[in-house]
Amino acid sequence: MPRMTALTRWTVAAEPAGSPEARALWTAYYTEVSDRWYRLHHGSDTPPDELARGIAADDGPEQLVPPRGLLLVARLAGEAAGMAGLARLEPGTAEVRRVFVRPAARGTGGGSALMAAVDTAATALGAARLVLDTRHDLVESHRVYERHGFTRTEAYREGPYAERWYAKRLPPGEG
Repeated sequence: MPRMTALTRWTVAAEPAGSPEARALWTAYYTEVSDRWYRLHHGSDTPPDELARGIAADDGPEQLVPPRGLLLVARLAGEAAGMAGLARLEPGTAEVRRVFVRPAARGTGGGSALMAAVDTAATALGAARLVLDTRHDLVESHRVYERHGFTRTEAYREGPYAERWYAKRLPPGEG
């Protein structure tokens, strides 16, 4: 990956969730969040066999297929360096999923580029409200979400790793 600076240009576009670059991002995301959880609870990285089973069992990409959802891939200097998923939950509400920027690209505007693209894509899907859940230990994500207008809210769903919930109202679309 090329040297990243704050002046490097990010581009974000929808891509098939099953593309090789999207799958590589998905694997990097899953590995990072799993390893962080294992380090917090077990003091070590995820065992390789457990990591492989978890990645294989994750049905997240299948939920991000148009017209119900999509996967946005962020490119930095032409290389896939981040992603964010968007899935319609009900009329008017979409869920943000799997926001991720590769560690080497963090601090260069990728999170902001992704969040702006999420707002635009959600409006195009007919959403007036965005929701998301995250874990307590993913503190960097809390800052990104709050910086982009999300506020803490009550749980809108349960899950083994859903510990903190956010919501955001979108301005009306231009239809």
